[in-house]
This record gives sequence, C-alpha cells and structure tokens, in this order.
Amino acid sequence: MESPETPSPEADPAEAAAPAAPRLAGVDVVRDNLKRLPPKPGVYRMYDEHNDLLYVGKARNLKNRVGSYAKLGGHTQRIARMISLTRSMEFVVTASETEALLLEANLIKRLKPRFNIILRDDKSFPHILIREDHEAPQVLKHRGAKRIKGQYFGPFASAGAVDQTLDTLQKAFLLRTCTDSVYATRSRPCMLHQMGRCSAPCVGIISLPDYAQLVSQAESFLNGEADALQTRLSTEMESAAQQQDYERAARLRDRIRAIASVRSTQGVNPEGLVEADVFAIHTDAGQSCVQAFFFRAGQNWGATAYYPKHDRDDPPESVLAAFLAQFYDDRPVPKLILLSHDIDEVDLIQEALELRASHKVELRTPQRGEKREIVGQALLNAREALGRKLAETQSQARIFAAIQKIFDMPEPPRRIEVYDNSHIMGTNMVGGMVVAGPEGFEKNSYRKFNIKDEDLEPGDDYGMMREVMRRRFSRLKKEAEDAAAENRPRPETWPDLVLIDGGLGQLSVVRETVEALGFAPGELNLVAIAKGPDRNAGREQFFRPGRAPFQLPPSDPALYYLQRLRDEAHRWAIGAHRAKRSAQIGANPLDDITGVGAARKKALLHRFGSARGVSRATVTDLQTVEGVNAALAQRIYDHFHGGG
Repeated sequence: MESPETPSPEADPAEAAAPAAPRLAGVDVVRDNLKRLPPKPGVYRMYDEHNDLLYVGKARNLKNRVGSYAKLGGHTQRIARMISLTRSMEFVVTASETEALLLEANLIKRLKPRFNIILRDDKSFPHILIREDHEAPQVLKHRGAKRIKGQYFGPFASAGAVDQTLDTLQKAFLLRTCTDSVYATRSRPCMLHQMGRCSAPCVGIISLPDYAQLVSQAESFLNGEADALQTRLSTEMESAAQQQDYERAARLRDRIRAIASVRSTQGVNPEGLVEADVFAIHTDAGQSCVQAFFFRAGQNWGATAYYPKHDRDDPPESVLAAFLAQFYDDRPVPKLILLSHDIDEVDLIQEALELRASHKVELRTPQRGEKREIVGQALLNAREALGRKLAETQSQARIFAAIQKIFDMPEPPRRIEVYDNSHIMGTNMVGGMVVAGPEGFEKNSYRKFNIKDEDLEPGDDYGMMREVMRRRFSRLKKEAEDAAAENRPRPETWPDLVLIDGGLGQLSVVRETVEALGFAPGELNLVAIAKGPDRNAGREQFFRPGRAPFQLPPSDPALYYLQRLRDEAHRWAIGAHRAKRSAQIGANPLDDITGVGAARKKALLHRFGSARGVSRATVTDLQTVEGVNAALAQRIYDHFHGGG
C-alpha cells in the first residue's frame, strides 16, 4: 500500500511546542496526496473525519484519476459532497487496471462505501451436492464453502429452485436425502421409500452397485444429458416390458415422466444455452432492478432480482457494470453472460472475469434471435419487479407520512433508531440499536453495546439504557458540532425519531442522558413504546416528553409498522445477548493467561484433560508440558491459585 503520508525529518525541539497544523479537508486533501501519486494503475480510498470509508475507486492512471477530483467545479452534487467530506486517502498500486478492477469490486462488496454503487444482496447461492464420501451417496442442498467431497451442481437462483430439483431427483432417481446417522440406524424402510421417493439402500432393498448406477444417472441429468438419459431409460423400459418384468418397466416409466415433467416446467429454456447467466436492468424513479436468469447444463435453474444501491443520476450502463464486477467477486463465472445494455468498460470487465475464472468468458448484448428474446424476457421481469418495489415504497411513504403526523414531525422521517436491552438475571448485559428508513431496515447501521459499567447493579435496565444513550449520542453530538464548525449540514446519522422499547421510566432516563450531553429539550424526537396490558400487541402505549400517554387504533398500519420496529430491536438485542452468552460459555480460563496461545493451550488440555485439570496441576507437572518453561508454569499456577 502506498501511503499518502511522506516521512518527515526529525522535528526540531524548538518547533515541538508549536501548535499542530490544521487538518486538511476536501480538495486540499486530494491536492496534497496528488503530489506523491505515480502514473500507475491502482485503487484509491477516501475517508471522512471519523475514518469511515466514503468511496473506493480504480484507475488506469492514479495521478490522472485523482487529479480530476482536485479541480473546482464540474462535479455532480454527489461527487462534490464526497470530496468535501474527505479527510484522508489511501492508495494501492496494482500491476494492471484489470487487477485494480478486481480489487475495487472486492473492497466495495466487503466494505460498502457510502458513495459507491453497491450490490445489496450478498448471500451465497445454493447448490445441490451429491456426496462421494459414503457407500450410498446422499443428495442434499448446500450453501457456503465447498469442503465436503462430492459433486456440486449450481448455482441455483434460490432455495426454492433447489428444492424443486431435489424433489425431481427423489422421484426420478430415488436417491436418499437422510443423514448418515439416520441411514446407519435404519432397520426397515422409511416413509420416503413407501412413497416411491427413495430406493432404500439403508436396508439393502437396492444393492450398492445398483444404487451407484442411480447416482450416475442423476449426475448425468444435472450435467445436462437429459435427452440421452431419457433415450437410455426408454430403451431399458421397453426391454423390461418385453421380458415381462412389468414392475421394473413401471418404475422406469415413472422416472421418465418425472424427468420430462421438470424439463417441461422450467419455463424459458432456449436451445443451445448450455451455461450462461442473463442480466437485464430497468431503471425508474432513481431506482434500478437487475433481473438475473441462470442456465446450467442446458437447464433453467431459476431467476432472482437485485436492487443495487446507487445515486439516482447513475445511468443503467454504469450500474450494471458495477453490479457485474461485485456479483462475480466470489461466485463462479459462466462462459457466456448475456446483458440487456452495452456496459461501460466491457473489455476490461471481460478480462477481469477471465482472470478470475481461468477460462474464456464472453459478455454479449444480443441484438436478434433466441438469446435476444430471453434477454427481453429478463428485462420484462426487471420492469415488473421494480414496479412492485416502487409500489411498496409508495406504501411505505404513506406509513412514514402517518408517523410524521402522529409524532408532530416537520417532515417524514428518513432515519429511525430503535433501542432495546437484553440480559438474563443481570448477566451478559447488551444494548441493541436497529435503524430503519424509507427503504427498510438498514442492517449495516445496526449496533450492539456491550454494557461496560462495572458499577451497575445486575439487571439495572435504566442504567443499561443510560450507558447506551451516552455512548451513542456523545458521538453524535461531536459529529454535529464538527459539522456546524465547518458550516456543513447535520450528519446523516442524525435520527429523526428515537424509539425506545419501554415505558415512562426508560423515556425519562433517555431524556436526562441526552440533555446532560448538551442536546436541547426537544432537539431529539424521543418516543417510548410500552406493551399494553397483559403485553397484548395492539394495545401499546406511547410516551413522549411533556405529553400524555396515548394509543393508536389496533388496525392502524402505522401501529403495525412501529410494532415491527420494536420487534426487530428486540430480536437484535436478544441475538447479541445470546452470542455474548455463548462466547462466555465457550471461553476457557487458559485464554486469560499471558503466554498461553493456541498451541500451548492445546498441549495443556491434551496433558491434563480440561482447564480444571490444569488448575489442579503443580508447577512441576506443568513444566512437563511441551513449550511450558518454569516461568510460564509458575504464571499458570498463580493464575488459578491467586498468586503474584
């Protein structure tokens, strides 16, 4: 990494007392770094005053690209604001622009900078796995790292697409889906065998060689050899019928029908599209939907829609290009990618994907024929999906307008923060904050607060809330003061509504805490939501400073939305509490001893069986463990016996 800072000579003692130079900001930061940048390809990052990442960009020539930010004027409003917030920059020089593109995509996807186009959905795709580490291979749904030995087929667009294909595999090939432990303990066939969906190798109804043949046929089907497989099964069926083995002929007939059924219900499946991904983008009202179709082994393996986060002025070509680079950052790349638009830097992206995939990759925007038709269908799906999302957004806008009216707000809220605490009998105390906006829950902004005040009484809910509020809003206060000093608007993290799960007591604690931090009365819109009598949903009471408690009609959509917010905060706080409790349960006393790392801990546990066994050992016994000298043995002994 090439640092923007240049080493300075040793300071003169006479200058040591001089006041520090003011920190550079905005264009000055860019110009200062520009002096030291080489004319080479690379990646640059821009950070704000809190060292939060604002933007990640790549360049064929770092000096020229970063130099464009040093010019006054000519920038969009978004870029101008990004430059004004910049307080530091970092650079990485790469061997080529292709490597810079791959690094940029990885950083954007992992760090989600505020001003970049971002692929929101980062879940891995499910696959079908046929295991190879058992005498009777199991077929199952798999998501995540491919550590199990076997054949992986995918990606599928969704778990539903996998389930549908697994259902076909059960009907057509009678493969087992049970776990190894269930398989080993069976003494008679299970219900799936009775339903004609498993060949029951567990109890020997089918021999292992015959079962292996079924597995081979299933793999042929998933590899796109369905035509040849159907022909072969038809020949076997006719042969069985001629030999008057009608039971076997009927089983083969049912398998042929199952294969034909799934092939006929896969929807769009053009000839010759063996391995390809199809992406079409539709943009409207400043939002975009990218519809993806996946074809593997000549079969349609499902579709899914994505809604990238981007500025409303970004053209669809730029959004689609950024989407592709991030989408394939950790996913397998097919040989053919069909697109609805001619994207920016198509040759560079194609070269980067080939480098990642280690095979030839073709990016094409078809203009005619069957491939154009399937891109057109993807585009139609993108248009309809975005229309549904915009309709949901309008519904959300109506709810936010209702919340504005309910809580006397000057305008609909853009950021709602919801707080809840969780503990069990005062142990593992955790506070949680969730954030919601017009586009739903903003999970990247969620926070958990491990309660650190050792003077708190166990289970002191008021004390927990006081600490959470102090930690959250002391930072917000500093951000607001810094923004005011630089004549900037209030920080975007300023909440329009603070919703506290609790009653009048919690509200009073929150109000006292934020006012002690310097917030004026009413500067923050504070509301507490308390469950109704008998904790009945729909009878919640709302508390506001200086107002009488009130309720909303049980059928009010705004009430339902506020309940969802409260429940999400509760879920998040409980999850954080359980994670902390699990970590405590799994903690080992040896972890707290200086000098005992993973290897020595393993050796100690292997020698004495447990941490308790280590605690009972003498200094002499401890020294018999490899890697434990006399000093460390004494330190371990003292740790358990209160010495030194």
